[in-house]
Amino acid sequence: MMYQYVLAIHIIFVVCWMAGLFYMVRLFIYHTEAQDKSEPARTILSEQFEVMERKLWWIIATPSMYIVIIAGALMIHLHKWYMIWPGWLVIKLLFVVGLIVYHFICQKKMKLMAQGKFSWTSTQLRLWNELATILLFAIVFLVVLKSALNWIFGVVGIIAFSIILMMAVKIYKRFREKK
Repeated sequence: MMYQYVLAIHIIFVVCWMAGLFYMVRLFIYHTEAQDKSEPARTILSEQFEVMERKLWWIIATPSMYIVIIAGALMIHLHKWYMIWPGWLVIKLLFVVGLIVYHFICQKKMKLMAQGKFSWTSTQLRLWNELATILLFAIVFLVVLKSALNWIFGVVGIIAFSIILMMAVKIYKRFREKK
């Protein structure tokens, strides 16, 4: 019974963490686009985005990530997966490591933007946001499907989904530029 409670906590905080990551990069996009505004709008918007980014990061995204990691480790312990390390779990954990790296890259971007350093365009940030989506899809498919054959179909699906997302970002950019 304990495993189900930990699993529920894990799922709830995965949702919170992913929501935080998705919204954070959306704030980065708005923050970057605010740099094209004239004063005093640029300064006012930048200050507001910095407050929003900081609160989202330190109150929602980062605590959720740590709870996800702790609950995940506890599930591995309770299920005794550390004794057999199923292949799907190892691959899933590699994707989770990728998501954690993504998290800390976002944290670095947040700090750089607070210093007035904007090295990525809003289009690059939109594409960056899709990486978290792809990692989330990969993780969910692995957890649900677990078999090697289904994993192959899942990877093909993720690649196709990635291509569709990239095309959608490019189409949206063209649409925005026409306005």
